Amino acid sequence: MAELSCEVLVVGAGPTGLMLANWLTRLGVHVLVADGKDGPTRESRALVVQARSLEIYDQLGVGDQVLEAAHRAEALAPGFGARAFGRIPIGALGAGVTPHPYIEILEQSRNEEILYENLQKLGGEVFWESPVTAVAQTEEGIEAKVGNDTVRARFCVGCDGANSTVRRSRRIDFAGITNPHRFFVLDAVGATGLVPGAVNARPDGEDFLLAFPMRGERNWRLIGLVRDVDSDGVLDEDDARTRMRQTFGVDYERARWFATYRVHHRVAAAFRDGPFLLAGDAAHVHSPVGGQGMNTGLQDAHNLAFKLADVLRGRRRDSWLDRYEAERRPVARTLVATTDRLFGFITSNRLPSRLLRRVGIPLLAPLAVRLLPRSSGGSRLFQYVSQIRIHYRLDPGASGGRRDPVIGRRLPWTGGNYPALQAASWQIHGYGGVAPESAPDLGIPVHVFPPAPYTGLRPGLFYLVRPDGFVAARAEPAEAEELFRYAMAR
Repeated sequence: MAELSCEVLVVGAGPTGLMLANWLTRLGVHVLVADGKDGPTRESRALVVQARSLEIYDQLGVGDQVLEAAHRAEALAPGFGARAFGRIPIGALGAGVTPHPYIEILEQSRNEEILYENLQKLGGEVFWESPVTAVAQTEEGIEAKVGNDTVRARFCVGCDGANSTVRRSRRIDFAGITNPHRFFVLDAVGATGLVPGAVNARPDGEDFLLAFPMRGERNWRLIGLVRDVDSDGVLDEDDARTRMRQTFGVDYERARWFATYRVHHRVAAAFRDGPFLLAGDAAHVHSPVGGQGMNTGLQDAHNLAFKLADVLRGRRRDSWLDRYEAERRPVARTLVATTDRLFGFITSNRLPSRLLRRVGIPLLAPLAVRLLPRSSGGSRLFQYVSQIRIHYRLDPGASGGRRDPVIGRRLPWTGGNYPALQAASWQIHGYGGVAPESAPDLGIPVHVFPPAPYTGLRPGLFYLVRPDGFVAARAEPAEAEELFRYAMAR
């Protein structure tokens, strides 16, 4: 038994916890990560890495490593039952808005391995086989039982999944619903009947199937719904395989992994309770439609790390951490509501919904294949799914208003401005019509880039960019010093 101390105790070494630990360690915060497992996850589990998460990986310095390990899905392939209606190139939808205009397929297990290896390079470590069994608030912060040891810290972040010990110990409500149907997830080898290199979406009048291409010859992640199971409520692999073959014309040689589950749509009532905070699945869970879950947790961690570092280094007051909940909880609520509605449409057994699936999808999917790659709606859809269109509601006094196309959003990509973000510090940007010497002297880097039309970045203005890459304020040169000092101090 030992008594240990740190600045932040991170409970859970999944993708969210490891991302948080990476950023905190890089920012000079003393972190202790504890997990009851004996090492990184071995099952593939979550699979999709969206564009915004790849941008965060780039800022951390491991983006190339992630891309090298990932398998690219270059298209969407809508269908109905055993029919496929063609391919919608993803690159065309995301062109010009991100350096990563695709969907990258990389198993949760490999994400964890990359993050764990990088954490070790940064000088951090994980206490494996050390479950956190109890947490309590103290005058100085928190105290936790970690394995056989006692850990004292200023803050504790629960990244410990849907059954979070941290959330339950703080009695934070986890309201929502559980879908009544049973789903299966299967990693298949030698799969047939799918459009290669594409994310296949195959609803049917009764069931549905999602298929994600994985690295390797004809390796696929298959996710499906089966409404009726045997009398014991058990869905086995043979039954799932038979239904896929009969309904969707999809078969495979063997399965590397098979599991069943029920989908939950839940959001924690609070993301912060004093020195305790929640992130990832401990704070929100939802359906796998759209591949959002792991990505939302990675972005929770990224957002929270900078706020914790600011408070711990005395740059902000403790109340600055309230901004974490104010920014990230609306994102989770919107995501859960959206996926809940979509899942409701997919799984509803009511006659109007069944008819709409049977008639509407075969009519609309071929139109989508032809029109989406050439429309602004296709780009907008990509931005929502890839999570690069997230908007934080910042103080209008510092942001120029809630409806500003840039303020409160991640800095628009212009083709050459993102390397500057690797400094992970406050900085000032200008995009044409300004000179570096006209920028306010705030002791932070100033970068002036060529004009960037069609991005929302207006020439003649300076933009204040937060360390996490979100734009905090904009101003004309004569007004920038006062406005930017206000934005940086609040």
